[in-house]
Amino acid sequence: MFTGIIEKTGTIKEVSVTGTNRTFWISSSLAPELRIDQSLSHDGVCLTVEETREGMHRVTAIAETLLKTNLAQWKAGTLINLERCMLLNGRIDGHMVQGHVDCTATCTTVAEKNGSWEFSFIFSPEFSNRIIEKGSISINGTSLTLFNAQKNSFTVAIIPYTYEHTNIHQLEPGSLVNIEFDMIGKYVERIMQNR
Repeated sequence: MFTGIIEKTGTIKEVSVTGTNRTFWISSSLAPELRIDQSLSHDGVCLTVEETREGMHRVTAIAETLLKTNLAQWKAGTLINLERCMLLNGRIDGHMVQGHVDCTATCTTVAEKNGSWEFSFIFSPEFSNRIIEKGSISINGTSLTLFNAQKNSFTVAIIPYTYEHTNIHQLEPGSLVNIEFDMIGKYVERIMQNR
């Protein structure tokens, strides 16, 4: 479980393919603090740390993960957001994020707003019941509040700190991002479907 408050960014150093899996070596300042078998959010995707060495850690994504996320596009040099799992001994600054990506979304517009930024996204209409005005959403693992909620689109506003300390500053129209909808909304939707 995560909070969507990004700790650090990391850089993909190496990608290898074995069967339908992809293995990534990622360089970051978090690497010396990581341990084998630890859950770590990578652009919102919960992956298990398999090995650490020389300021890097290794993770593997299986076919199902590659199908539902943007990880198949990762290559050497890609900048990603990293967050270790939450500690249950303090405040939760973002919202409850599982690291289980629901789908991808495509950035449609980026607007600079004299010190802040607005990013708009479209996603598959099949998930239209999962967003609400001023609701929580995770984009590449970053906890954000959405507005202008339409059937299959929404906008988020980005403050300078988030813009500078996550990979959102690299997004442009056409960029594919990982989306995790609010967990509470998914439970409510499931309950209503089963009535």
